[in-house]
Amino acid sequence: MIENDISYKIRGCIFKVYNCLGPGLLESAYELALAHELEKEELNIKRQVGLPLVYDTIKLDVGYRIDLIVENKVIIEIKSVENLLEVHHKQIITYLRLSGLKLGLLINFNVEDITEGIIRKVNKL
Repeated sequence: MIENDISYKIRGCIFKVYNCLGPGLLESAYELALAHELEKEELNIKRQVGLPLVYDTIKLDVGYRIDLIVENKVIIEIKSVENLLEVHHKQIITYLRLSGLKLGLLINFNVEDITEGIIRKVNKL
């Protein structure tokens, strides 16, 4: 499956979670619910994936964690905030760059319309 096909399935799962839970919960609740829906779609997922930082010739274990990686191709970063900040956008772009993956979804579940809360980010390798 290519990234666009995976992204389509992920969006469907996001809508299911949002329509069931609504806005205002903790990010961890959305992460667990979304992981469950993705698994029901028979997608391979990893939760809270450690992301080491390699600088020059040393590997720094600084504790960065990617919320979800789907099919080893798409990063999902989950937020539940009043407003996404520029740092949230930069965070997922950096995760894409450091991981070498191509596609990421930044999701803010704390919105009135979930279509406004799903932001697609592409790593311009």
